[in-house]
Amino acid sequence: MAQNWAGTDTGKTQHHCVVLTAQGERLLSRRVLNDEPELPALLADVPALGPGVAWAVDVADGMAALWINVLPNHGQHLVCTPGLAVNRASAGYRGMGKTDAKDATVIADQPRMRRDLTVLLPDDEHAIELRVLTSRRTGPNADRTRRVNRLRGQLIDVFPALERALDLGNVGPLILLTGYQTPAALRRTGRSRLETWLRNRKVCSPEGLAEAVLEAAERQHTAVPGEKITAQVSHTLAKEVMSLNEQIAEIDKLIAVRFRDHGLADVIASMPGIGPLLGAEFLAATAGDMSRYGTADRLASLAGVSPLPRDSGNVSGNLHRPRRYHRGLQRVFCTSALISIRSCDDSRRFYERKRSEGKRHTQAVLALARRRVNVLWALIRDGQCYQTNLRVTSAA
Repeated sequence: MAQNWAGTDTGKTQHHCVVLTAQGERLLSRRVLNDEPELPALLADVPALGPGVAWAVDVADGMAALWINVLPNHGQHLVCTPGLAVNRASAGYRGMGKTDAKDATVIADQPRMRRDLTVLLPDDEHAIELRVLTSRRTGPNADRTRRVNRLRGQLIDVFPALERALDLGNVGPLILLTGYQTPAALRRTGRSRLETWLRNRKVCSPEGLAEAVLEAAERQHTAVPGEKITAQVSHTLAKEVMSLNEQIAEIDKLIAVRFRDHGLADVIASMPGIGPLLGAEFLAATAGDMSRYGTADRLASLAGVSPLPRDSGNVSGNLHRPRRYHRGLQRVFCTSALISIRSCDDSRRFYERKRSEGKRHTQAVLALARRRVNVLWALIRDGQCYQTNLRVTSAA
């Protein structure tokens, strides 16, 4: 049992550390630079205040990454007091002001009184690389979504029939928009020349695409004001989306290679609906270490697929979705559940059974996602791959 508790309010440039005794008395309050030469000095001074020190931080990554790695490397016990918990608990402490010293005091005082906080352990190199790569993919993916939406908006303004005819998630329509954006230009080109133009650019099924867009062009003979400049903007946006597609494809290749090198890759990928990308996101969020969560129920709660009670007085059995959860993990389990409904007989039967019980689509998918947490937990625990109709006992 720790005799002293050291809380660190982390910052981009500086950290503030406060050390409390087991009775809550302050022994030290110091500001230290977020720099490796400065941090070991604090590590040397705090244990000198008394034997048995436990450390706490309010941020588990980002600006606290160096500090989080320095502490375990020096054999220190480290827990995380979530920032929201610190914010809520601060209202119960004396004084209405907010300072780094007060926040550090709350960060140290919470684990002094609680034993349910998450212990922070250093991740392995694989998990960190996957976290960096999946985070890197998020930016171009969001940019692609914004540009596709803007492109759709531009087309609707001047050529709504073409917007309805094109699936901008495919490469072929984007290539088309780099050359043709108006109904008049499409009609002048004609079917034969348009098919040849698309075929020379290696578009899949040029005949079907040419037929669809020419049919759309025949539906509109009115030139909308601003058509010319809108066509130029659409051309630029289509090129940008294609460039982003290439960036994302390159990142996906790196993610797939690093995921397959992980020792749990075969086990995780054996689950229906989980491929290299979702598997990499799962490892990036959990490092594949289920011992950190204790039970499958805790992992499900973290992923936001386990309902929480909201009872009061005579009201009981009132369940609701959690407001705090790991959105990356929720995406892994919910997206893979949707995919598995189409590709796995077991998942489809489970989903249909929930629908027959009167549950809505979203409820049935969440129930399937919750079940998949148990299954994946047990597979990782036992080190075995998923098999159809195999009954797996949950660790919960």
